[in-house]
Amino acid sequence: MEEREEIKRLYQVARMYYEQDMTQSEIAKELGIYRTTISRMLKKIREKEIVQIRINYDAFKDVTVGRKLKEQFQLKEVVVIPKKEGATTDQKLKAMGQACATFLDGIVKADDVIGFSWGTALAAVAEELTPQRSREGIMCVPLVGGPDGKLESRYHANTIVYEIARKWKAQSKLIDLPAIVQTEELKTALIDSGHFQEVQELWSRLSIAVVGIGSPLISHGPNWRAFYGETFKQEMDQDNIVGDICSNFFNRRGEIRKTRLSNRTISVNMKELHSMRYTIGIAQSKEKVEAIRAALKYGHLNVLVTTEETAMALVEEAEAFE
Repeated sequence: MEEREEIKRLYQVARMYYEQDMTQSEIAKELGIYRTTISRMLKKIREKEIVQIRINYDAFKDVTVGRKLKEQFQLKEVVVIPKKEGATTDQKLKAMGQACATFLDGIVKADDVIGFSWGTALAAVAEELTPQRSREGIMCVPLVGGPDGKLESRYHANTIVYEIARKWKAQSKLIDLPAIVQTEELKTALIDSGHFQEVQELWSRLSIAVVGIGSPLISHGPNWRAFYGETFKQEMDQDNIVGDICSNFFNRRGEIRKTRLSNRTISVNMKELHSMRYTIGIAQSKEKVEAIRAALKYGHLNVLVTTEETAMALVEEAEAFE
């Protein structure tokens, strides 16, 4: 009976604080208890999920630019993070990560196999995802092998997959292989292994993919260099490559281009990504606009999470191409 009375009192305080907009002091005075007790009760209210607090980015996004992009590229959804003057790159990534995590949490179904690539935007998704009760039957898997370089571990696909699976209390299968191996012969040997066959079987059952979008215009950055090394940029320039998804490189028309890395790369291929229920791209910055546009135009993605500035640039560029 005491527990029942406590729950009734928690609901009473929740209504007063969240619905009637009363302050903690006003509630304490009306109920005849200490203000510190109200503070503890509000914490318990959130812990028991009597009240769930989420930032609804849809309420603030630029509807016009999102709708234009959705119609222009025939997308399932566009999530636009509102422009905030003076926002740093880290703040933009955090906001995109939270918005993408919220969207992802709303579309996941039991028994989904969900793939994740690597990078700063994907790390933000993992870090901003809210821990949930057990997600029955869900399997998380990397879409690309690990970097053969000095990439920070928080940006690795394996780290991202492990963190998301941990928060969802879901299952995960990691890739204990590099993304780019030294020779074609070594790749052949590795993909014939039992470990990789398990990963490949999961790739064949993917229902959702969450991917970053690369661009040669950021090849000077430490993360790009850590993943691909110093010498690949020249080949990308010669072949008019504008971007990549999971180390599948494409030109301005979105056409996949074969490079000297192609036969040495361990990653999901674009045909598998095209068959997803949702293929979610998360990326922003002026350097990535051309890569994002090409990926959208060729149908490599059906959902985009980006910033308002990047979305506006995409709309302007798309109108210029009409």
